Amino acid sequence: MSTITAAMVKELREKTGAGMMDCKKALAETDGDMEAAIDWLRAKGIAKADKKSGRTAAEGLVGIASNGTDAVVVEVNSETDFVARNDAFQELVAGIADVALGTDGTAEGIAAATYAKTGKSVDESIKDAVATIGENMHLRRATKLSVADGVVATYVHNSVSDGLGKLGVLVALESTGDKDALVAIGRQVAMHVAATNPLAVTPDDVDPEIAARERAVFLEQAKESGKPAEIAEKMVEGRMRKFFQEVALLSQAFVINPDLTVAAAVKEAEKEVGAPIKVAAIARLALGEGVEKEESDFAAEVAATAKG
Repeated sequence: MSTITAAMVKELREKTGAGMMDCKKALAETDGDMEAAIDWLRAKGIAKADKKSGRTAAEGLVGIASNGTDAVVVEVNSETDFVARNDAFQELVAGIADVALGTDGTAEGIAAATYAKTGKSVDESIKDAVATIGENMHLRRATKLSVADGVVATYVHNSVSDGLGKLGVLVALESTGDKDALVAIGRQVAMHVAATNPLAVTPDDVDPEIAARERAVFLEQAKESGKPAEIAEKMVEGRMRKFFQEVALLSQAFVINPDLTVAAAVKEAEKEVGAPIKVAAIARLALGEGVEKEESDFAAEVAATAKG
């Protein structure tokens, strides 16, 4: 039997895009014959799965799993919404979310974790599903929030089944108070986050680079107005205060009761909870957010085909 070298495995990976262990096994099964190994991978559906990896996957589902003090939200993409409605795909996303709850919550950590149903890694299980379902799919991103004492409330918008939908939100509330009451206010805050997409919990949490860019724009606008420097600076400060009020969660008008800010609504909820509440963190994943979808010109494709 031929010796399978690391260089051979690397070459096969580059040619097929299959995982390292799959390539090693393929070479072992074919006595080191590179072309036969490629065919072996194709026969198993592994190379077929990886060939689809260049296609844009911007549909899919967001999945959430929680145990009270920990919660995770994952985004698993597919090429079409049709597949997102597939029971097998929904089961896969729900299973990945459950696995993610026991990891560090990073996409890399989740991908390497074992998917109980298959006994393989999440990454390899997704590849198997690609070969079966016939579309490119991938775990795009994930976020995990945890509290030592309190709850991580969850909300799924456009839900297709329990814990699955098009948009998922986590809200970490730290409190020693009544957990059921915390879940109730936490869900309301999560619904607010889904609707308004705040950049941070407080103004101090806003990314300094984002704040700096806004300030630079406001300053340039103030200068172009022809105002004296000291007045321009005051204008900028006023606009920045308004900016922070609009993008920071706690200073926003609460969508469920616009007469209150979110901070005031949480403060009011402390009566029901029976203890102080701190909004420690938020996470919001909207399906396909930031993914550039490929727009195909059907007429051009037909013309190109007709030309041979």
